[in-house]
Amino acid sequence: MASRPIVSGNDNRKNPKFSLPSVCVYFETPCFVGDLFELVKMAMEITQFLLAAQSADAKVRTEAETNLRQFQEQNMPVFLLSLSVELSNEGKPVESRRLAGIVLKNSLDAKDAIRKEQLVQQWMAIDVSIKSQIKDFLLKTLGSSVSEARHTSAQAIAKVASIEIPRKQWPELIGSLLNYMTQQEKPASLKQATLETLGYVCEEISHQDLVQDEVNAVLTAVVQGMNLADHGPEVRLAATKALYNALEFAQTNFENEMERNYIMKVICDTAMSKEVEIRQAAFECLVAIASAYYEVLEPYMQTLFQLTSNAVKGDEETVALQAIEFWSSICDEEIELQEFESPESGDSGPPHSFFIEKALSSLVPLLLETLLKQEEDQDQDDTIWNISMAGGTCLGLVARTVGDAIVPLVMPFVEANIVKPDWRCREASTYAFGSILEGPTVEKLSPLVQAGLEFLLNAMKDGNNHVKDTTAWTLSRIFELLHCPANDFSVISPENLKRVLGVLLEGIKDAPNVAEKVCGAIYYLVQGYEDAGPSSSLLSPYLTEIISCLIATADRTDGGDSKLRSSAYETLNEVVRCSNTAETASIIAQLLPVIMNKLSLTMEIQIVSSDDREKQGDLQASLCGVLQVIIQKLSSTDETKPIILQAADQIMLLFLKVFGCRSSTVHEEAMLAIGALAYATGSQFEKYMPEFYKYLEMGLQNFEEYQVCGITVGVVGDICRALDDKILPYCDGIMGLLLKDLASSELHRAVKPPIFSCFGDIALAIGEHFEKYVPYALPMMQGAAEICAKIETSDDEMMDYGNQLRRSIFEAYSGILQGFKTVKPEAMVPYAQHLLKFIELVSRDSQRDESVTKAAVAVMGDLADALGSNIKVMLKESAFYDEFLGECLQSDDEQLKETAGWTQGMIRRVLVL
Repeated sequence: MASRPIVSGNDNRKNPKFSLPSVCVYFETPCFVGDLFELVKMAMEITQFLLAAQSADAKVRTEAETNLRQFQEQNMPVFLLSLSVELSNEGKPVESRRLAGIVLKNSLDAKDAIRKEQLVQQWMAIDVSIKSQIKDFLLKTLGSSVSEARHTSAQAIAKVASIEIPRKQWPELIGSLLNYMTQQEKPASLKQATLETLGYVCEEISHQDLVQDEVNAVLTAVVQGMNLADHGPEVRLAATKALYNALEFAQTNFENEMERNYIMKVICDTAMSKEVEIRQAAFECLVAIASAYYEVLEPYMQTLFQLTSNAVKGDEETVALQAIEFWSSICDEEIELQEFESPESGDSGPPHSFFIEKALSSLVPLLLETLLKQEEDQDQDDTIWNISMAGGTCLGLVARTVGDAIVPLVMPFVEANIVKPDWRCREASTYAFGSILEGPTVEKLSPLVQAGLEFLLNAMKDGNNHVKDTTAWTLSRIFELLHCPANDFSVISPENLKRVLGVLLEGIKDAPNVAEKVCGAIYYLVQGYEDAGPSSSLLSPYLTEIISCLIATADRTDGGDSKLRSSAYETLNEVVRCSNTAETASIIAQLLPVIMNKLSLTMEIQIVSSDDREKQGDLQASLCGVLQVIIQKLSSTDETKPIILQAADQIMLLFLKVFGCRSSTVHEEAMLAIGALAYATGSQFEKYMPEFYKYLEMGLQNFEEYQVCGITVGVVGDICRALDDKILPYCDGIMGLLLKDLASSELHRAVKPPIFSCFGDIALAIGEHFEKYVPYALPMMQGAAEICAKIETSDDEMMDYGNQLRRSIFEAYSGILQGFKTVKPEAMVPYAQHLLKFIELVSRDSQRDESVTKAAVAVMGDLADALGSNIKVMLKESAFYDEFLGECLQSDDEQLKETAGWTQGMIRRVLVL
């Protein structure tokens, strides 16, 4: 029997106390009287469920949550309608109404993209009449006397709008909301809720979803809502916040000088309101305008400097932070403009107004003053964001924007404050110096750093913790930016290296926050010696002491809160990675059993709480990371590889034990380390496969923690390269899981490109044995190629994903073609035409990534090399490749030119056959 909506004669909208949705029940499946009665009962009891779900009693709460979930699963339309009725009913408790709105909103949206799409489809499947009732109840709630109900309803309306407006549904929404604003008799609370809703709607949808007349009407309503003479503070605050979300829609309006002047005047006036929250919201609008409409700001900059300057000097911190952020946003825009300027091409690009350069002499002193406004405990908490930190960050951006010009403006402040008895002066002076190290030229900074280095080393013994913390941070900046022996430049000479290391290894014993910054300084110091030729030997005599200090630091019991342990291990990784292998192999070899023993001891940690489990997982992850780097370092030369081969059994046993602890973080790090071990041990890795395979399977099926799944896919590739055809016994299982992963709508899309690359690795390893997977893998690859053609290139994130997908498809084809080349090339002939078309499509895309170009050129050569005369006719009919290869042969990239030359040779060979 076909199901249909059951329509009631009751009109609930006339009776706000009526809590049962119009029985009114929409059934997506046939329903019997018993089911109907149960649903009606649940709808009537929803108030009790919602209140009980907030109970302090866990048992009551769990039972209520189960009831709500059961109601939702039995009939989603009735569930949502019941929630909207509850939310709109003035006779219901505030607590149940608020939770009804939250549950309703969360039934329409989710952070996870796959879950979100499922919820969207659920909403779209609901009968139009039910959806209309829900929307009517939500709009009605905007007029509620209860602020929590109005607020939650505004959010829920925006979630519905995010689904319907892009699909050209609910066209009357904007008009209905604007109607509330234009009627004088409507209460202020309704106007405030309406503006809040408009703001949320603008946040949820794209500017392309509204026509210009709607945009104009929204902006007019919002800007009028900011008017001091007509509205109270609640309405003006809601209007200002709404404008922030609507600015993306205002491009046409900002192009019109008269409209732009009016909008800017209203915002600037609002930035001087007597209410702090409103001033903050107005400055947030100015920050957004600095990014979105930089090119039209010239006429307003004098006013904006005055406004921001006054706010920084004397306003509340929340307002002052936004005023500083305005200048940081201007810097971001100008840095980006400078990066894209190309005098050679003659392309002027967007206008560069040099606002920072023009304001420099006033802006820099303003920012330097903020550095003196530190908080007493800011060195203890990385998450603190205050005026002095914002000012220093902005100063750093100014330095990147104007380069050398900032130095003479900052150095007098540094010199005047560095020796003052007040710790705030010494810390601010050091912070200012550290903030301007990126931007000015090496020639400008070098003499200053050379002169100041000894002073900074002495300051590591300052009596104040803040000063030592900032000094260690400044030293790390110096080593990161001005220490590059590989390029024959460094502020550290062979003569002062011992002194520098002595200070750092003493400083690492200081308070946890200082020690963490010292770890950063050591990290960049050793990184500078990587690939530095003879200079890399300078570090070798100190390596044992550095490693000992870092291990002692990681073992400290007072460093948990400041991430000291993970910083120490990350620095240890860099020390191992950058060391001179020939000189330090014996030291690294001695480190291996120490780290293995530490990892073994983690298995004995007593777990009595989730915190204990998390700490164990973090420690195991750090130790697996160190082992991975040691394995890579020692297996990189024939002389040291035997050290790893000898310890491989014990190392692998440890990794398998780590998997037994069931922590996803650990899985990630252990998987990466196993990939390194597979590469090091080669075909000998085969003996570990029977025990390891189950964990490989678990990783490939871990959809929830998709990063683990992605890393596992990469490790499959590592194992294929290590084992070659010895991987064959496991291929059916692996290929089955990979194909299942590709077909899954639950798995995050980021994992799918590596899976295609993995097909290529498997095919290369097993050669002709891959033939049985071709009927399953190739259609997947062709389908993905079709998706590539439809990817939205205006979205940067999607464009990056499209490039990853295309490159991985080409890599898969290359691996399969090379695997079949000598044994079964004819298996790929049916797929050659589709591949050529795909290459042609990609070759015509000017926005393709260089790595995609390289992969496309390589696979075209592999196609000609593997299939030979089988594709002669296809190549003769494809005219595009001459132009494409010609373009690649003109490239500055030597590798691309070489590959293009090889591919050209392969194609010519086919054509003359």
